[in-house]
Amino acid sequence: MLTRTIEQVTQVSFLPRLFPVNVYLVEENDGLTLIDAGMPFSEKGILEAAAAIGKPITRILLTHAHDDHIGALDGLKKALPQAAVYISRRDAQLLAGNRDLLPGEPQTAIRGGVPKPKAVKAVPDVLLEDGDSVGSLKALASPGHTPGHMAFLDQRSGILIAGDAWQTRGGLAVSGVLRPWFPFPAMATWSKELALSTAIAHAALQPAVLAVGHGPMITQPEARMQRAIEEAQRRIGRAAQ
Repeated sequence: MLTRTIEQVTQVSFLPRLFPVNVYLVEENDGLTLIDAGMPFSEKGILEAAAAIGKPITRILLTHAHDDHIGALDGLKKALPQAAVYISRRDAQLLAGNRDLLPGEPQTAIRGGVPKPKAVKAVPDVLLEDGDSVGSLKALASPGHTPGHMAFLDQRSGILIAGDAWQTRGGLAVSGVLRPWFPFPAMATWSKELALSTAIAHAALQPAVLAVGHGPMITQPEARMQRAIEEAQRRIGRAAQ
């Protein structure tokens, strides 16, 4: 496990050299907001990282409902019964094991590890909508990797915690653009076209730091994000022809 802190955001990375899975602890006046819950074995490390900061985890936000982002959720909720669980209204259905698509959505099968029905015991306390505020964080609807994927912008520092809308492991890429050294986020992406639209919206925010689910944080990422978008436009455009 490795940790890195920028401003009020601490990245906690599990298996960083093999299969990096990141969660984030965001420091607020009243405690810590945890973004994502990693793998089942991540529970101990998350609690240790929070203890090192010296504040309690009061909220658990989920970017999306894939198993490498919700793995320790039940264990954490048991250890932290007071912590409220947040997820988008759309991905709450995936968290409950429902893969059905909604009218108006691209009718492409949802990919990646989604829990089976009733496998996750924790029930969300808050269903997020685009633009909601959670402490210092602004929730941003970021569909593509999953239908209800969300990113979170720390409005104090400009740090964008983007889940799997982007990856930096194997090279910066928009969700759905394959990186041979780490192909898994691309393989689990539901709609490449929506993922590209999300990436364009994220770049327009001009974040100070890009923090993702897999790979290191990037400071001053604007130029690199734009190059990754241009690559995605070429690749996704060809795939759609």
